[in-house]
Amino acid sequence: MIIEPRTVAPGVALRPAALADAAALAAAYEANRDHLRPWEPRGRDAFRTPEGQAARLAELLELRDAGRMMPWVLDAGGEGIAGIVNLNNMVRGAFHSAQLGYWVAAARTGRGLATAAVEAVCQLAGERLGLHRIEAGTVTSNTPSQRVLEKCGFERIGTAPRYLHIDGAWRDHYLFQRILNDSAPQ
Repeated sequence: MIIEPRTVAPGVALRPAALADAAALAAAYEANRDHLRPWEPRGRDAFRTPEGQAARLAELLELRDAGRMMPWVLDAGGEGIAGIVNLNNMVRGAFHSAQLGYWVAAARTGRGLATAAVEAVCQLAGERLGLHRIEAGTVTSNTPSQRVLEKCGFERIGTAPRYLHIDGAWRDHYLFQRILNDSAPQ
């Protein structure tokens, strides 16, 4: 399935990730190291290298081709990668659901980019990928991300104690979901 790039903010396109993005993603992760630290696992030095990103992208693209995930980048042209959005753990059958993950570069926060990108992905997930729902989790202290999800129509459905190992500890997360449609599974 071909998914065309979409403009989500002036000069920023949401487009499917490609193996050629490895160096730009490594640069974006390195430039946003401090910004992302509270929301990511520790020990990701190799992850922030072009080689680490190439290996990760190869894995993500293999999962995409198997219909199990969909990775996007927020491409700011000459300014590089401004963030990512992923639909992970796509499950079909009676569930037709996926888990959302995203981040936006520090220099672009607070301007609606995350909201526009998440909304675009939700639309694509329902219309092009045929999903029924999307789930997302945030560290309980990540109120900016919680606001993004709420603006995009997600509802909080619970709290998951010690859900993910983030920034050196098992962190509680708020769980959210958005029902995209009530179409029968295909």
